[in-house]
Amino acid sequence: MNKFITTLKNIWSIEELRSRILNTLLFITVYRIGSYIVLPGIDPARLPKGQGNGLLDLINTFSGGAFQNASIFALGIMPYISASIAIQLLTIALPYFQKMQKDGESGRRKLNQITRVLTIFVTTAQAIAYTQSQIPAEALMIERSWFTIYSTIILISGTIFCMWMGERITDKGIGNGISLLIMIGIVARFPVALLQEAGSRGTGGALLFVIELVALYFVVMGAVLITQATRRIPVQYAKQVVGNKVVGGQRQYIPLKLNAAGVMPIIFAQALMFVPGLVAGYFAEKSDTAQSIAQAFNSYDHWQYNVLFGFLIIVFTYFYTAISVNPQQIADDMKRSGGFIPGVKPGFETSEYIGQILDRITLPGAIMLALVAVMPAIARLFGISQGFAQFFGGTSLLILVGVVLDTLQQIESYLLMRRYEGLMKSGRVQGRTTESVSAI
Repeated sequence: MNKFITTLKNIWSIEELRSRILNTLLFITVYRIGSYIVLPGIDPARLPKGQGNGLLDLINTFSGGAFQNASIFALGIMPYISASIAIQLLTIALPYFQKMQKDGESGRRKLNQITRVLTIFVTTAQAIAYTQSQIPAEALMIERSWFTIYSTIILISGTIFCMWMGERITDKGIGNGISLLIMIGIVARFPVALLQEAGSRGTGGALLFVIELVALYFVVMGAVLITQATRRIPVQYAKQVVGNKVVGGQRQYIPLKLNAAGVMPIIFAQALMFVPGLVAGYFAEKSDTAQSIAQAFNSYDHWQYNVLFGFLIIVFTYFYTAISVNPQQIADDMKRSGGFIPGVKPGFETSEYIGQILDRITLPGAIMLALVAVMPAIARLFGISQGFAQFFGGTSLLILVGVVLDTLQQIESYLLMRRYEGLMKSGRVQGRTTESVSAI
C-alpha cells in the first residue's frame, strides 16, 4: 500500500504527466456529459429500454449507452473506426494507398485526411439509418422528416467532435485517445452491471457473487496473457566497421504476437452474425426449421450461435493476421539492415521460416480468442445476468485490457524517464503493438 501511495505521489509530482492526466480527465468528462444529452425533439421516457444482441448492442456498449439514449453522441467514434478499417484494408489492396503509407509523415497525413472525409460520409449514412430505424414514432415530438434532417446534422457534428477529442487526448493527454474513449464507454456500464448482479443475488447469494468476482479476475488475467503473449525469433546482426568503430554483432528478437489480429476478428465476426437470423427470418412463417434457426441466431445464448461465432473468429484471425503481418517485408527489412536468423538463409527462406512460425502460433491464438469471445455465453449458463456477463469476455474485455496496458505503459515511461521507480516491482508494463486502428 505504501508503494502504491508513493507511486501516485511520483506521478503527481511530474508536471507534464500531471497536466496530461488532467487534460484526459477533462475530455472524458465532456464525453460522458454529451452521452446523456438527448437529441432535440425526442421524449426520453418513450425510448425503448432493455438490451439487444448482436452488432447494435456492440455499438451501444462502445458508446457507453449513448446509442440507446439517443444522445448527440449516439454514433460516438464508431464511424471513424469503420472508416479507419476501410482505409487500412485499402492500403493492402490498392497500390495508390500503399504508396501513401510508405511516404512517411506526409503520406500518413494524407491518409488521415482521407479517413476524416470518409468518416463524414459513413456517419451521414449511419445517422440517417439510426434516426429511421432506432427512434420509434411514439418517441418523436415533431414531424419525422424534419427530425431526420437536423438530427443527422447533429449526429455528424457529434461524431466529428468525438474524433477531435480523441486526437486531442492523444496529443495533450495520456494514452491513445480513440481507444480511450471506447474504453470509457465500456467502463461506464460496469458499475451499473455490478450493482444489478449483486442485487439479483440477494443476501443469500453473497458467496456466489464473490465466486463470480474471483472468476472475473482470472478471466481478465487470461485476457492479459492472450494480449501479451509473443513468440520471439532470434535475429543476429553482422558486425560492420563504420569509421573507427565496429557496430552490429548484436542479437535481438522479432516478437510475433500470439494474437496479432487484436479484437478485429471478433468485430468482423459479430458484424456478420446477424445475417443467418435475418435470412432465416424471411422464411420463418413458412418453415418451423427456419423459425428455430432465426431464434437461435438472434441470441448469443444458443450453442449454434456460439459455434458459428467461434468458427468465424478463427477464420477472420487468420485473414487479418495475413494482411497485417507481412513475412516477406520483415525478411527484406532484416536483409537491408544486415540481420539474419541463425541457421536460416536471408531472403526467401527467412520469409518462409517466419510464415511457418506465424501459421503455427496463429491457430492456438485464434482458438483462445474464440474462447474469450464466447465466455459471456458460458457465464450466462451459470446464471450471470446479461449485462454483467459481457465483462467476462468478448470485444469489451479485450479492449479494456489492451487500452489499460497501453496507458500504464505510457505512465511508466514518464516515471522511468524521471528516474522514478516503475509501476511493477519486476519487469516493465508492456502495451500492445498498436496499429492504425489499434485498435481499438
